[in-house]
Amino acid sequence: MTKPGFVHQQEDVKTLGSGSKPGSDPGSEREHGVISATMVRVYLTESDHGLKPLLKCLHDELGVLGATVTRGVAGFGASGVVHSAGLVDLSTDLPLVLEFFDRPDRARIAIERIKDFVEPGHVVSWSVRVECDDDVQVSPG
Repeated sequence: MTKPGFVHQQEDVKTLGSGSKPGSDPGSEREHGVISATMVRVYLTESDHGLKPLLKCLHDELGVLGATVTRGVAGFGASGVVHSAGLVDLSTDLPLVLEFFDRPDRARIAIERIKDFVEPGHVVSWSVRVECDDDVQVSPG
């Protein structure tokens, strides 16, 4: 596994800075100091009980480049039910957000695979650019 660096939303990155080549294609797979990737966000709740198998799949089976799980303090979805934590109660049904990123082709494979773990409409993705050193090599699989 490699040290990917910083991730920026592609829409927010207008220039590549001193490491970029004039006229380089921003959509290319690899530029100086930049790797094209796909960021994937998965919305869950603690009551789904699917987080551990999902993480195991992403790490052991798919080997995605990086993943983070964030526990929310409040949230709601299409059902309209608000999941929240107060000072006096310790809710066991708080929102969870799992984010991971990888090269676009590998992210697409991961999205198809994790559909078994997640309800429809709970996965979003977008293109990003990973800022890294020129000598960082992203393994092909």
